[in-house]
Amino acid sequence: MKITPNEIEEENVTDASPSSELEQENHNRKVVKIVYKALLRGSGGEKEKLAKVVGKELEWRYHGPPHCQHMMKMLTGESTHKSFKFRPRRMRSVNGDRLIVEGWEDVGEYWVHVWRLKDGIITQLREYFNTLLTVVSEDANKGRIWRSTPWARVQGSLPDLVLSI
Repeated sequence: MKITPNEIEEENVTDASPSSELEQENHNRKVVKIVYKALLRGSGGEKEKLAKVVGKELEWRYHGPPHCQHMMKMLTGESTHKSFKFRPRRMRSVNGDRLIVEGWEDVGEYWVHVWRLKDGIITQLREYFNTLLTVVSEDANKGRIWRSTPWARVQGSLPDLVLSI
């Protein structure tokens, strides 16, 4: 089943936050959705949109098979939108400045992106391909914040990493 960016399951954190913080989270969600929509469409005008929301000095970390570094290749223009299609399935805002986005297509195509934004510009990307991820808070009182969808476990054995935010 194909999912469009408008159908992404968004997980809302219901902490009592000031409205300005919620507005920032919503803005960050829109920015990240722009990236996925631009990559799905792949037209020349979409590259201009990407240039406006992705920082010039994007910090990027990757964990997964070397041949699956699709996102960075697309962001740099090294490969086209036709080589791999990112279809987000789940999105969660964390700590106001980060978004976790998860997606999968077939067996062997499971990914998680952790985006960090500052003032509406993407400054950092953590990309995990065919890797399960557990996100924990650096604040010991908060514990686990997010975990990969168990669906991926059923499809075979994948490495499982912990990211502290």
